[in-house]
Amino acid sequence: MPHLIYLIDMKIEFNNLYTHFVVTTFGRQPLIPEKNRVRIEKYITGIVSRNSSKLYAIYANPDHIHFLISRCPELSEEELATIIADSSENFINESKLASDSFRWQQSASAFSVSKSDIDRVCKYILNQPEHHRKISFAEEYDQFLKHYQDTLRK
Repeated sequence: MPHLIYLIDMKIEFNNLYTHFVVTTFGRQPLIPEKNRVRIEKYITGIVSRNSSKLYAIYANPDHIHFLISRCPELSEEELATIIADSSENFINESKLASDSFRWQQSASAFSVSKSDIDRVCKYILNQPEHHRKISFAEEYDQFLKHYQDTLRK
């Protein structure tokens, strides 16, 4: 006798979806001037909020940006990153906040973060200027990939 499968609509009443995003400028060019950093960060904070998500920390370096959010479950990491990138790219260009025509790379990175690591990741993001006095973005990114690939292999 065949089994009948009944599909129900499952509503998520609580979520715990913390994601650390890293988005780079096109060609990793240093296009975000320090004088416009805070304005760009505030704009991205608004985008996150308007998409039913919460921003915990953000820092826009000249060639890349880090931000930690808890996202609503209706949006995937890819959907939210696309919304943020498209909207902020338009804002930066329309407001002439970059020294040249501004574009983000076509891809970004999204790393899941446990609730117990939120404080550590926020401190890391907010300490970007000091961090990048010691290590380049290329080295930093290689370390991220190595860490997360090693974590997946365990």
